[in-house]
Amino acid sequence: QAEDGIRDRSPSRGLGDVYKRQDPDAAIYYLARMLKNGEDPLFIARRLIISASEDIGLANPNAMIIANSTFESVNKIGMPEGRIPLANATIYLSLSEKSNSSYKAINEAYEEVSNNPITEVPIHLMNAETKIDEEFGVGKGYEYDHNSEDGFIKQDNFPKKLSNRKFYNPIGRGIEKTLKDRFEKLWLKD
Repeated sequence: QAEDGIRDRSPSRGLGDVYKRQDPDAAIYYLARMLKNGEDPLFIARRLIISASEDIGLANPNAMIIANSTFESVNKIGMPEGRIPLANATIYLSLSEKSNSSYKAINEAYEEVSNNPITEVPIHLMNAETKIDEEFGVGKGYEYDHNSEDGFIKQDNFPKKLSNRKFYNPIGRGIEKTLKDRFEKLWLKD
């Protein structure tokens, strides 16, 4: 407890921020501090999952698997042994390459949907489930990607008001570099 009687949350903020700085020694220190001060180990494990998705993201998708596995391990074995998978994940996450491109993309998409709620879906993305649907042109213009030579057909899949809006801006670090190369090949090349 802090002097004013309010529980000190600064160690959890310290742990979250130190992942971004790729400092495993400081990350282990803040983990130990939180555990010794009685922080719920499952709260810490949830913070690891958040960091894996928000800060590491597509640069190292395995970070999410490790963070989720850590949560399950801590939940199953409890403390004091739970500190070991927490330490493993803490070090792994702190040394992982970082990308917040997915986090930024979903935030921008949320903002777009909030500011411009649109119910229209392009006709080629709809399934013609009945003869009447077909008569109204539902599904017209749909092309099956797998039937193309490259398994990809470039087509605007947004409502007309948005027309090829860009939300995802890949970062060329870690595994995301491969995704960036593919994204550019598919969507930015004419």
